[in-house]
Amino acid sequence: MIRAALVALLLLGGVASAGPAARGAPAPAAPAAAARNDSPVAAPPPDGTGARSQPMPTDRRRTVALLEVRVEGLSDDVKDNFRRQLEEQIDTKRYRLADREFMKSAMLRSTKWTDGCLVGRCLTSIRAQSGVELVLLAALTGSGTSFGYVVTLLRTDTGRVVEQESDRCDVCRVNEVIGRAMLAAVELLNNVPDKLPDEAADQTTRLERAILPLRGEITERDRHTTRIGIVLLAVGLVGAAAGGVLYILDESRPSYAVATATGGAAMAAGGVVVLTF
Repeated sequence: MIRAALVALLLLGGVASAGPAARGAPAPAAPAAAARNDSPVAAPPPDGTGARSQPMPTDRRRTVALLEVRVEGLSDDVKDNFRRQLEEQIDTKRYRLADREFMKSAMLRSTKWTDGCLVGRCLTSIRAQSGVELVLLAALTGSGTSFGYVVTLLRTDTGRVVEQESDRCDVCRVNEVIGRAMLAAVELLNNVPDKLPDEAADQTTRLERAILPLRGEITERDRHTTRIGIVLLAVGLVGAAAGGVLYILDESRPSYAVATATGGAAMAAGGVVVLTF
């Protein structure tokens, strides 16, 4: 009986001492394969596709438009044929073509544009509304077997002519003049430099070169005038002072002393005027 009680007491003591230790023991470590990776994870792109989008290449081509094709002594079919062939020959690696439909819809938004605008500052409205940088004008004329053409390339930021080609054939066919005019227009476009000249800066430089000699002459003239004014002022002051001294020292008050003082004062006043103006 006593032995049974002792065994019961020992069992109760072991349970009491093991309980808190069991509750305070750390949890078993997670397997290495299941360990959490704390390194930062790249956020998905904003387009939500789950893949990073590549930057779009910049289109550096110039935009060109065939602004007008005018024919005299030829049918409208010649005009349409020329326009179609030229649009097919434009180098699409260097230029983007703004066709007639695009230009018509773009220029409807302009409050300053008129169909008669072919050259000058009014072309800036084309650039503002359509983004076209260069425009082509073509004129085809024919009478009998004699044909001619004029092709003009203009820039829309200044409205000035970049280049122009013209030719005439006394014994030709219509297809020949169309082909020549088309090749001339393509050559004009191919010869456009990558960077158009800054006409405002060039004009300023030309004016500076023209004014520079005149500026030197004006500067030299100002220096000469300044020297004359200084001499007049100095001599006049000396004359006025000398005349005043003579007038004071000579009790007879000679007239030449008065004249000397007066003349000196007048000369000094003239020097002041020259230096001032």
